[in-house]
Amino acid sequence: MSVPVSKYNSSLRKSIEQIERENEGSGLRRTLGPVQLTMLGVGSTVGAGIYVMTGAAAANYAGPSILLSFLIAGLACLFTALSYGELSSSMPVSGSAYSYAYVSLGERWAWWTGWLLLLEYGISCAGVASGFSGYAVSLLKDFGIGIPAALSHTTIHSTFTSSGMEADFGWRLDVVGAFSILFVTFFLVRGVQESARVNTAVVILKVGVLLVFVLLGLKAIHPAYFHPFIPPSEGAFRYGLSGIFRAASLVFFAYVGFEAVSTASSEARNPRRDVPLGIILSLLVCTAIYMCVAAVLIGVVPWRNLDVADPLALAVDAIGQPWLTLIVKLGAVIGLCSVLFGLLYAQSRIFFTMGRDGLIPSVFCTLHPRHQTPWLGAILLGGLVATATALLPIDIIGDLVSIGTASAFAVVCFTVIWDRNTRPDAPRRFLVPLGGLRIGRVWIGIVPVLGILFCVIMAAPLVIDVIRDFLTGNYTPMVLLVVYFVTGALLYRQYGRHHSALASSFRKDIRQG
Repeated sequence: MSVPVSKYNSSLRKSIEQIERENEGSGLRRTLGPVQLTMLGVGSTVGAGIYVMTGAAAANYAGPSILLSFLIAGLACLFTALSYGELSSSMPVSGSAYSYAYVSLGERWAWWTGWLLLLEYGISCAGVASGFSGYAVSLLKDFGIGIPAALSHTTIHSTFTSSGMEADFGWRLDVVGAFSILFVTFFLVRGVQESARVNTAVVILKVGVLLVFVLLGLKAIHPAYFHPFIPPSEGAFRYGLSGIFRAASLVFFAYVGFEAVSTASSEARNPRRDVPLGIILSLLVCTAIYMCVAAVLIGVVPWRNLDVADPLALAVDAIGQPWLTLIVKLGAVIGLCSVLFGLLYAQSRIFFTMGRDGLIPSVFCTLHPRHQTPWLGAILLGGLVATATALLPIDIIGDLVSIGTASAFAVVCFTVIWDRNTRPDAPRRFLVPLGGLRIGRVWIGIVPVLGILFCVIMAAPLVIDVIRDFLTGNYTPMVLLVVYFVTGALLYRQYGRHHSALASSFRKDIRQG
């Protein structure tokens, strides 16, 4: 008896027991404790968002009110972090939002969540590597080593004008940024335990450098630079109240990574306790760092001058401590490597789970015989991200990543509501605060609903800007989005639904029963 493939895939869901069994039989080593998980979250988060995007967001959209933008974006992430915390305590599985969507919404939604997570983790690495390239080139220049623009700038170059973002093409490749991706990929192949030790040391180093920057910068702050705190609106999301929210959607990119902790459940020693703790602690630490650094950055440099590749280096020059310039640039170069490790690690584990489910080729879940890491998948992923790094500018990447992140976060928040209603008596070591309302028999959590609302607020300005750019002749962002989603649809239609392990098992049961 032949059973149509499409009949089942869209509605098939995994049970909680099934994904927990798969998680236990993953073959990955449980070596990570709470400190390493928190360091993974901080290391994955404090990166290009603070080193690069803060300057662009302040100069082009919010001015000094970028501080409010960070609060809004941080609040959106807090609601999601609390939702992640509850889910990871009740479903300690790898795959992050992808696995949660497979349980709550079914296979087709799980596929699209996994595809959006590639924007959040994989493609965001290209943005981080772009920031690495800017600081590395500046650092090498200080030592008398010049890197040609053709080898340190992307093929597509974006320029911000009064009418919006404009893009041009040239014979350029960001080889410096692409090399950083390949360098970090080597450590991913070697193993997570060894890499986690290096990551912890690097996180301590870069947080220490940022702390020194803040302490010295406090003495050089010019209060006049904060006035007007909210610059008058110039239209098109430039300044004013709308500019604050547009900047929030951009610096939302800065928070990408804290939830990478949830992808480490298969390698955590005590996932039900340590994963929620690592997620929430890393978010709180990163928010405090962002607010302090952004306040000093705005206070020592006129905000209209901050749209540069290395705004912190510009701020150090304004502080008047030449020796600090070298330390900040070196801290940025080393620190951004830890971000690349965390994001590539998270994406490789999501692809590992998807490959095990049959939705992408099994090469992504093939473990190295010695290191027990999905090494072939990590190499392929590294090559893909290195190519994106060489081609795409950080401005466009940041917007695309934020759209993907907001969508994935909304799925996580919805899954909390679904899980509470379908498994009300399941053991949960952590519960979202503020409780919820009951409409009939349905429980509606206040925190998850606020999380979904804030995700919509984060994504709306980005979508509006992409549409407006398209209508005014800048087709690049819209074309990239369309190509990305069409590619995802084709991959699932032509490969994923035909090779789905869950659908194959279901069809087998139908034939036998």
